[in-house]
Amino acid sequence: MEEDRPSSNVSLRAEELEKVMNDLDSDDQIMNTTQKVDHPGQNMDWVSCRDFNVELGRKQIMEYISTWGLSPRWLLNLAFLETIEEEYHSLHRYRARWSIPTRQSPVPRDTASVCFSVRLSRFRPQTEPVEVCYTLESNQLVHLAGKTAFREKWLEDLVHSKALLRRAVDF
Repeated sequence: MEEDRPSSNVSLRAEELEKVMNDLDSDDQIMNTTQKVDHPGQNMDWVSCRDFNVELGRKQIMEYISTWGLSPRWLLNLAFLETIEEEYHSLHRYRARWSIPTRQSPVPRDTASVCFSVRLSRFRPQTEPVEVCYTLESNQLVHLAGKTAFREKWLEDLVHSKALLRRAVDF
């Protein structure tokens, strides 16, 4: 006769499942509303196309990176790479390179790079801000500055994969 009754474990799980389903419904309603989510760097005010120069671009990229909230153990080097003139816009490219020095290895062998592109349109009003995007090395996904929340784990994964590759290859 006791076998016909559901155990308290089963009824508890059913209640938990019902609660999860209700939570999912409310999450769907939240996701369907058009609310802006605050990500690090979202409110960055980029310089206008008219006022842009290479040094100001470097300074603003450093300010933008500082909004990511990375651990202070990371050392950063930001370098200007090149200017590419195209028909409708010009691109200014920068490379940010991170590393983590340790006592055992004060000059790190493995680094992680993020390439920034600052686009100045020739046809949009010169009072418009520049467009900034970035890509991680070994990744083709283009992130728009202020639209994607940067993850410190991305840098850690790059450094870790390079260390594994270096150990796997004999020179």
